[in-house]
This record gives sequence, structure tokens and C-alpha cells, in this order.
Amino acid sequence: MKLSLLDLVPLLEGADASTALAQARRLAQTAEKLGYSRYWAAEQGLACPAPEVLLSHIGAHTERIRLGSGALLLPHYKPIKVAETFRLLAALYPGRIDLGIGRAPGGSAHTSMALSGNFLENVRQLPESLRSLSALLADEFRVEDVPVRAMPVPPADPEVWLLGTNRKSASYAADFGTGYVFGQFMSDRDGAEVLSAYVREFRPTSLGAAPRVIMAVSILCADTEEEAHGLASEAKRLLQPEEGSGADRPKPMIGTPGQVKAALEQLQRDCDVDEFMIVTLGPDYESRLRSYELLADAVWGTAGGVTTA
Repeated sequence: MKLSLLDLVPLLEGADASTALAQARRLAQTAEKLGYSRYWAAEQGLACPAPEVLLSHIGAHTERIRLGSGALLLPHYKPIKVAETFRLLAALYPGRIDLGIGRAPGGSAHTSMALSGNFLENVRQLPESLRSLSALLADEFRVEDVPVRAMPVPPADPEVWLLGTNRKSASYAADFGTGYVFGQFMSDRDGAEVLSAYVREFRPTSLGAAPRVIMAVSILCADTEEEAHGLASEAKRLLQPEEGSGADRPKPMIGTPGQVKAALEQLQRDCDVDEFMIVTLGPDYESRLRSYELLADAVWGTAGGVTTA
């Protein structure tokens, strides 16, 4: 079983943005030592509205873990800007960059309007944006029949993933040949059915030769079941995510490491998925970090209380 993590970069314990970002770096460094495959930062109304900037910083303080956006909200941006930003990251950190794309607004209606005007119209044009992004990463994009190249050209382009919570996002991912991350923690849909549809409908493109699947789940581990539920209750009371961030609808697995491991193994069997992306919303940074350590130790036996100052 492969484990990755999605960081919402929350403001915990009354922290300011600088503290939250330092804790994001600490989490990524610890995750790398524990054996997690990916560290993705969400584009949210919390401490990280520009994940590509945070990823550049974290890349300089890690060595192996893959770094990605979870998700960069493509309807807000021009495809060439996205392609060049993530190609630059891929040139800085070869073989380590993931471009996770989303199509939800990611914030309030007024924030969306300030960022990109008519967001719903931009969502309607998402297929065209994905086509343009695909062409840019394949060096096949043209404007008025003139080639336009996204620079720089890295040793390997970023892996492209689409994030979603329903059949429509799964169909987009299958049509464009991207990997697919199903946000189970934000969805009331049957994950097995959505992922099965993605795999069944997948067609190879320049963005991917075969289906790639990750399921994103919310988890909170502690040494005892009682402690885990206490932390979850405290987190629910303290955390007040912005409207539309998705962080207000977690469907968490809460318990001891053994209980959570058993739940993940059952989900793995039910949904035929080998990689889980873990979202942990604890009431403070230490309990959040400890949850990731306990889970790694339960799954691989590798945690050993590792922390990074």
C-alpha cells in the first residue's frame, strides 16, 4: 500500500501564515523520512493560495518525495501559465513534480470573481483548457498556426492528475488520459463505482498511457481510540474553513493506527486502489504530525517517532 498526503496548510493553534507555512515544510520533510510517496498542497483559502510557490520552497528542503498541487484550479488560469509554472518546477526538481488539477471554485463566489471573473463560464470551457494544457506539455500547441512552446523544457514533464468527487470528473480524467484522484473525504458517491468507470473509460494520450488511481481519505490516528475521537472533536470545534474550501465536509477514519490500517485495507479491497492520499485535520500541529507517524508505523513499521524541527 502506498501512502501520500494532502496538506490543507491550516492555521492551527492561532498560528499566523508564516508559522503555518513552516509547519507545512516540517510535515513534508517528516513525510519524506517516513516513506510517504507524495506531498501535495491544496489551493485553498487558508495559508496557501499559491501552492506552486510553497512547492518550490519545500523542494529546496527535501530530496526525494514527489511534490504536487492538490488541486490547482485550472478554470482560474490560462493553460500556458500553468504549463510554464509546473515545467519550471519540474526543471528545478526533476522527476518529482505532479500537477494536480481541480475544477471547483475553491473559495467564495466573490473571491472567484476577483480571480477570474465568470467562474462558471470558465468551468464550461474546462475541456478546451485541458486540451490546450495537453498540447502545451506535448509541445504541440499553436496560436494562429504558429507554434507556441511552454518554457522551460524540463528533463521530464510533471505528471498530470485530475482531482474530483464524481463521475463527471472521472470521465474528464479518462478522456484526457490523466491520473485520477477521487476525493472520498469530500464525496457521498460510491468510490468503487467512480474509480471503476475511470479505469473502464480510460484512453491513452500524451498525458498518460494507462490509468493511475489515488483515493484521498481523511484520517486521524492517536495512541488510543478515546484520544483519537477527542482530537477529532477538538479539531471540529476549532477549525472554521472558508466556505467552499471542502475542508468543512471531512468523512474521517478516526481511531488507533491498527483500526485505521484495517479500514484502509478494507477500502483497498473494495475499490481496487493501491495508493491513498491522506488528509489529517488535527487541532494542533503536533497531533497532526503524530497521526501521520502512527499511520506510517502501522502500515510499514518505519515511523519510529521521527520528527523534523
